[in-house]
Parts: sequence; C-alpha cells; structure tokens
Amino acid sequence: MLTILGFAMIATFLVLIMTKKMSPIAALVLIPALFCVAVGQGAQLGDYVIEGVGTLAPTAAMLMFAIVYFGVMIDVGLFDPVVRGILRFCKADPMRIVVGTALLAAVVSLDGDGSTTFMITVSAMYPLYKRLKMSLVVMTGVAATANGVMNTLPWGGPTARAATALKVDAADIFVPMIPALAVGLLAVVLLACVLGRRERRRLGMLTLDEALVTEPEPETVLVGAGGGDRLTKAPEGTVTGGTGTTGGAEDAGADEEFKGLDPHRSTLRPKLYWFNAGLTVALLAAMILELMPIPVLFLLGAALALTVNFPHMPDQRARIAAHADNVLNVSGMVFAAAVFTGVLTGTGMVEHMADWLVGAIPDAMGPHMAVVTGVLSLPLTYFMSNDGFYFGVLPVLAEAGAAHGVSSLEIARASVVGQPLHMSSPLVPAVYVLVGMAKVEFGDHTRFTVKWAVLTSLVVLAAGILFGII
Repeated sequence: MLTILGFAMIATFLVLIMTKKMSPIAALVLIPALFCVAVGQGAQLGDYVIEGVGTLAPTAAMLMFAIVYFGVMIDVGLFDPVVRGILRFCKADPMRIVVGTALLAAVVSLDGDGSTTFMITVSAMYPLYKRLKMSLVVMTGVAATANGVMNTLPWGGPTARAATALKVDAADIFVPMIPALAVGLLAVVLLACVLGRRERRRLGMLTLDEALVTEPEPETVLVGAGGGDRLTKAPEGTVTGGTGTTGGAEDAGADEEFKGLDPHRSTLRPKLYWFNAGLTVALLAAMILELMPIPVLFLLGAALALTVNFPHMPDQRARIAAHADNVLNVSGMVFAAAVFTGVLTGTGMVEHMADWLVGAIPDAMGPHMAVVTGVLSLPLTYFMSNDGFYFGVLPVLAEAGAAHGVSSLEIARASVVGQPLHMSSPLVPAVYVLVGMAKVEFGDHTRFTVKWAVLTSLVVLAAGILFGII
C-alpha cells in the first residue's frame, strides 16, 4: 500500500506542477501533507516536517547567503568581463551561446557544488539569452544536464556516497568511469549544438552591436510553452519583438534585466575588481578543500563582500533588498521540499518503493545487475534523494549482484549514471536556484529537460558497457 501511495504522491506532484495547476511551493507542501493523512500517519506529520526541515536547513542557509554573495558580485561587475567575452566569442550566434552554456556549466562544476555552478552560469549567460530573446529553458536544461555529468566527481557527492555505502575506494569508482563520462559530456555538447541550431533557425543571427542594443522586453518565450509573444525575424536577421521597436543604448529602456551588461550602473566597483575576484577564488578553493562547512563559508563571504564593497549601511541594505526576492523564492522552495522529503522518508514510502523495485528484478537478470543498477539509477535518483538511493537501495542491489558474481565496483560505477537526470529532480535544492535565477517555471524546465537528461544518462551507461567499465 505504501508503495502505491508513494508512487501516486510523486506522480500527483509532477502532474500538478507540469500542468501548472499548482505552484511548486504549494504542491511540495500540500500534496505530501494530504498523502501523510491518507496513510493514517497524519498525527506524525509535524515530526516528519521538522525532521525534513532540520536536514535541509544547512542547505537553505547556504543558498540564502550564496545568493547574496553572488548577487553582490554581479552588482559590482565581477562577471561583466565574462559576459562580454562570451558574447564576443559567440558573435551573438545562438548556437555558440548554447554550447558556451554547456562548457561554462561543466567547467564551473569542478567545484563540486551544483548551486554555485548554477549561480555563476546563470549570472554570466542570462543577460545574453535575454538580449537575443533566446529560450531560457534551453539554458536551464543544458546547464542542469552538464552539471549532472560533472556531479560524478569524487568530491561532488554521489561517488563518495557510493564508495561509503559499498566500502570501496572512490578513485576506483571514478577513474575507470572517466571515458564514459567524457562521452556523456560530449553528448551534452552535441545536444547544445542541436538546440543552438534550432534557436539560430528561430531567431537568426545578430551582430554584436545589435545584440547590445536595449529593447523593450516582451514576455519570455519558452520552448514547449504555449504562450508568450511571438518573435519574428527581419530580413536582415535582426530580431524584433511582437511589439515595440529597437531603441538606442541610451534610451530610457535601461532594463534592469540587462544590468549585468550595463557599464554605467552605480553599483560597479572597478577599483575592487581584483579583491572580489580573489575573494571568490579563495571561497571556491575553501569549498573544495572543505576548510569549513559551505554555509559558514558563504555567510562569511557575503558579510565580507558587503562590508568591503558597500561600507555605508544604506547601500548594504539596498543590496540585500535587491536580492531579497531570489533569497525568499529559493529558500522557501527548499523548506517546502523538506515537507516532501520528510513525509516520503518518515512514512516509509521510500523504503517500500525501493524494496518493490528491487524485488521486481527477475532472477535471470542477476548476472547483469550492473546494467540493471544503471537503468534503475535513473528513476530512483530522480524520485529519491541521493542519500536514500546510495545508502538505502544500492547495498541491496550490490548484494544481489554479488550472489551472481558481479563486483561491488561495477555496481558502484553503474549507480552514478543517473546523475544527469537527478540534477533536475524536484528533490534537489540546487535546481530551484537554477530556475529561480533564470526566471523559468519549474514545470517548463522539467517538461523540457527530462527527455534530454534521460538520453544523456543512457549514453553514459552505453559507453560504460561498450568500454567494459560496467
């Protein structure tokens, strides 16, 4: 019964947010609350929620102060050279910009933290997508999938969890998987080329000067969404909106959405550029070296960045207020997700769902348990947290494989192939940073991204099998 209700709860949540019948925050809170009552454990709802909130509180704190920190870095102009450099390199070509998004997300993912990756990637690329009126779900989909491939780094989380759960060395899992992961990353780049070419056909190409012209901003056009202003392509390739005309760079349309490229905004601190760059590098290095918990690092970094760049209290309050919407949206989503995960775990739904899936595996598949694990890692890491999968399900799969002569290392390597899909799971706090900063509906992101993420995961699995790694 708990198995059926668990799958029903997840399906109900996904249908409601993808059809936009409920907002993600409301669905994350109300759906699990109703199902908790349905399984007869309504009296324990408070305990489950508090436990879930306690588990995710450090993540919420990290996101709050990380958003403030990177928001301040955007305000003071730290990423302006990156934005302008990418635009000049891409020559306002939508295909190059989408490929650049994939490469930037992959490189920044080396720090091992998805939230930081999405903050930096969106900060750098968002103004370009808005200037060229490109689809924002293309940006979020490519960034999430690229980060998912790179999330398999030993310090990224899943590999370390698999190594701990199966008592093997993380290097023995990751190093042999490098060829398969490289193929997966290549698949993401090829996907970016395909999506970029589609955007190029839709929008045409602009010159650099045309791309830098500020226009009145129409409603965001989302790939796969039904609404929004329709864009038309002028004969010369200049993109114009459904309404309005192109204005001059000095026009009153000094759109806030494009302030990342505004060279005259009052918050710029050019004299402190190298201080801010050094502080950001030091912060990321401290994260990788695990000198302190990540929430503490971002708390200290945000306080230092505000104090040095904006020494006057009114200016500090103004910067905090400017980023309050992002902070509230993302942290609120994380705490709402705590209700979902708390109920899913506390009621025992996760455990029963995992047991059912493992029990459904035919005995004849025993010698192929590594491949089975790879396939199961897609839905299980999407519908469960990484902790639930790697510490709850993976040991059972490894034991079943051992009975048929399949080594724990093969099982462990196969278990990480679902990460490209996992990074778009509604149970991953970082994805709310991505869609929140990109101003994309979570349902639109899910509908667009899931199919490409599944394809990327299957490419990694197929490459692992082909190379004899899995």
